Amino acid sequence: MITCIITLCFGIKILCIRTMGFFQKFIKSDSDIEVFIRNNETLSPKRYSYSDVRKMTSSFKEKLGKGGYGSVYKGKLPDGHLVAVEVLDTNKGNGQEFINEVASISRTCHVNVVTLLGFCLEGRKRALIYEFMPNGSLERFIYKEDTMKVKDRQQLTSEDLYKIAIGIARGLEYLHRGCNMRILHFDIKPHNILLDENFFPKISDFGLAKLCTRKESVVSMFEARGTIGYIVPEVFCRSVGGVSYKSDVYSYGMMLLEMVGGRRNIDVGVSQTSEIYFPHWIYQHVVQDHIEPKLLGLNGNEETEIARKMILVGLWCIQTNPHDRPSMSKVIEMLEGRIELLQIPPKPYLSSPPRSPVDSASSTLSRYMHL
Repeated sequence: MITCIITLCFGIKILCIRTMGFFQKFIKSDSDIEVFIRNNETLSPKRYSYSDVRKMTSSFKEKLGKGGYGSVYKGKLPDGHLVAVEVLDTNKGNGQEFINEVASISRTCHVNVVTLLGFCLEGRKRALIYEFMPNGSLERFIYKEDTMKVKDRQQLTSEDLYKIAIGIARGLEYLHRGCNMRILHFDIKPHNILLDENFFPKISDFGLAKLCTRKESVVSMFEARGTIGYIVPEVFCRSVGGVSYKSDVYSYGMMLLEMVGGRRNIDVGVSQTSEIYFPHWIYQHVVQDHIEPKLLGLNGNEETEIARKMILVGLWCIQTNPHDRPSMSKVIEMLEGRIELLQIPPKPYLSSPPRSPVDSASSTLSRYMHL
């Protein structure tokens, strides 16, 4: 009964999001953004002109990919340092994401958070300039169906993924506890984790971030934030609990499970038309029945132990009730501690509905939705 109510609530919320365009409530004019930059000049990184951006990217010669709100190009500063330049599409968003990025990331200084080196704001021409991360996003390396398509792409071992997971956790712990203002990211996913030349992880893309004081346990939320598959239940159904820094913990847990599973979703072939929600599958086959290395492509006891530890921590992070999720400090302690000390978390009790044929968005929702 509870599951049905929550599912209905989730579905209604999704319908509202699609109809109202994510509730674009806080529309910022160009003058509003300029005022913000002027009032926060001491926090803002270096400002560049649009001609500077064109020059550093050689007129946008080498495209690296797509960001959340625009295209990303490879560039070079006058001192020779390589950079990644995200040229924002003004048809997407309303300027709030630009403010979020500059306001939040400018307050940070941590080895596991990407550095914002500068920005451009000339009317509707906006760009964000970051340190260059040669290996791109984590997303490129963890999904088996993607890595198999690129034969020369380096395969990350379980030990590599384990170190990356700890690095991301340290970055989130810093955002939640290490800054003067607590920063809630609200869009933790593999695409937003960048890797340097040594596969050292850094959290990026603060376009959906929200600042709050460290004393605030619950924050107000007027619109859904995040990506389907990583969005917390409380964003859609407030009866589950309040939105807080535990929202990032949930997203981190979902990502942790995907890092171990090596794919976005697992179809165990129980039928041709149904898909099994990965946390349910992994709980049954790994936690209850003990880990079966061949199911996850693991080699040896060491890889199996690392995978089991990451799975247990991930399942704790995605508990439906926010109060049952650990803080990021506790997550680090669990990941670095002995596996014998980890308790088995409660089984995810929510179910995944059958795939809807309506469109790709609904299909993705069905694949991940567990409400």
